[in-house]
Amino acid sequence: MPELRSAALVGNPNAGKSALFNALTGARQKIANYPGVTVERKAGRLILPTGETIELTDLPGSYGLDATSPDEEVTRKVVLGELPGEPAPQVLVVVLDASNLEQHLVFAQEVIALGRPTVVALNMVDLAERDGLVLDPAALESALGVPVIPTVAVRRRGLPELAAAIAAAEERSAERPHPHTTLTERRVSAQAIAEAAILSETAQHRLHARLDQFLLHPWIGPLVLFGLLFVVFQAVFTGATPFADALEGGIAAVADQVRASVPQGMVRDFVTEGVLSGVGSVVVFLPQIVILFFFILAMEASGYMARAAFLMDRLMARVGLSGRSFIPLLSSFACAIPGIMATRSIADPRDRLTTILIAPLMTCSARLPVYAVIIAAFIPNRAVLPGVGLQGLVLFGLYVVGIVGAMVVALVLRSSVTKGAASGFIMELPKYQLPRAKDLLLGLWQRAWIFLRRAGTIIFTVTVVLWLLLNFPRAGEGQNQVDASIAGKLANGLAVVVEPIGFNRDIALSLIPAMAAREVAVASLATSYAVAAEDEEQAALALGEQLRTKWSLPTALAFLAWFVFAPQCMSTIAVARRETNGWKWPLFMLLYLFSLAYIFAGITYWSAVALGL
Repeated sequence: MPELRSAALVGNPNAGKSALFNALTGARQKIANYPGVTVERKAGRLILPTGETIELTDLPGSYGLDATSPDEEVTRKVVLGELPGEPAPQVLVVVLDASNLEQHLVFAQEVIALGRPTVVALNMVDLAERDGLVLDPAALESALGVPVIPTVAVRRRGLPELAAAIAAAEERSAERPHPHTTLTERRVSAQAIAEAAILSETAQHRLHARLDQFLLHPWIGPLVLFGLLFVVFQAVFTGATPFADALEGGIAAVADQVRASVPQGMVRDFVTEGVLSGVGSVVVFLPQIVILFFFILAMEASGYMARAAFLMDRLMARVGLSGRSFIPLLSSFACAIPGIMATRSIADPRDRLTTILIAPLMTCSARLPVYAVIIAAFIPNRAVLPGVGLQGLVLFGLYVVGIVGAMVVALVLRSSVTKGAASGFIMELPKYQLPRAKDLLLGLWQRAWIFLRRAGTIIFTVTVVLWLLLNFPRAGEGQNQVDASIAGKLANGLAVVVEPIGFNRDIALSLIPAMAAREVAVASLATSYAVAAEDEEQAALALGEQLRTKWSLPTALAFLAWFVFAPQCMSTIAVARRETNGWKWPLFMLLYLFSLAYIFAGITYWSAVALGL
């Protein structure tokens, strides 16, 4: 029996190859793995108009022949005939997404340049027309030099014409070999070919294209991104202050009511000093959390977040990473745990390990209560420019320091323990769209609930344990309760270590329970000062007022510097252990992050003292 001729579908992910493969082969398919790898091989029988049957293979989606993942490696080897036991297909069928033509033409040019019999399937033309884009296949065919067949796989449109083109592909004269071009040259050429192939486009499509020209501009784009982030952090302070003050006032009123109605004793102290002062001091930052996530969710829903990843790719490349690391790192602004788990999408193991190791440096939402309480207590609430508050500027600076620190650490790691070549990065950009109010509200509710649930579980539990450790054994006559307590004695031991960087015993005490969750540091400080208060009037003071009377400005700045770097979250360490399959890298992460925290807190404190702050 003569061996069947063969053809293969190649193209970018999400070009509609699988739908086209299913439409062309129907149930005549075989699915197995390629030898030695877990990449799925899908092959089927295609009956040509001549009655001849050929084997059609659906290759894994790829962005180029320079493979960056196991899937792309298989595609490259099959196309070039380098995979053992897998002859090179006689005909290559390049599948293009008509609505994302420019992006898909980059790889298409590379395949056509091989000089092999090639046919282009211009797929999903119905979706492109729905979005207001009408293309000219003849112009595309003229530019590429190979047959271009418009198709709609799910509606079986264009399939007979495509099958006929595949049948005739080898009968045409040998394709003229194309000169080798670089990726940059193919991108420039793809833009010109795509623009020439457009017959008409709607005003909306034109607007989106112009938005991309502006927002993805190599110089203007980053300025817009950082300007937007600056506005976010200004809004976190200015917009949340009235709501946070109202919450703080409400909690204080409840505490006064408890003091007035419950007899003096351990039960009343537990409710006022443990629950209301401890947990309440964290809950008041709910408005800041909601405002921060409003902007994050809006950027995701509008399609801007993917473009931010595209912009950051250039910066990432300078420190040895790719734009693939941006989404996990961006997720780490909410929490490092989902950020570390999101690194599974990074194919390069060194890229992935580096991203895991620097993820805790992204300023997660748990740090926000710590930053907010210190900034509100020590940084004057005044404008430095019209519409620009000093407090918001300091908060923005802390986020920037975390980002810069992460990039510097990534550069050092990629030059040493995770040394290796940087991988490439190509991603699909979603369409712009207005965020739906219902989706935003649902997302905000979920984030608010997660924050409140942490306050009611982890923070409440740790605060109760801390209150018990602060109240037992009971102090004797004329003795300070914190000095006499178990927690006070433990903190005295740690205070010896942190005193050189300006930390007092109260701060040392807050660092221990904060290992459970960073925001517990705020609850710990509030509980400690409430227990140590000499009278109820002093105990009723807000945490910010307590801090102003007990801390110096250099100490407060050093405390902020500590929390920029310190890995104060055991859950993050546990997830890092699971994702790296051992304790080696989590312990490395703990060591370098605590070292950075100690060094930079010390530098901040010593510098501030030297400057007379």
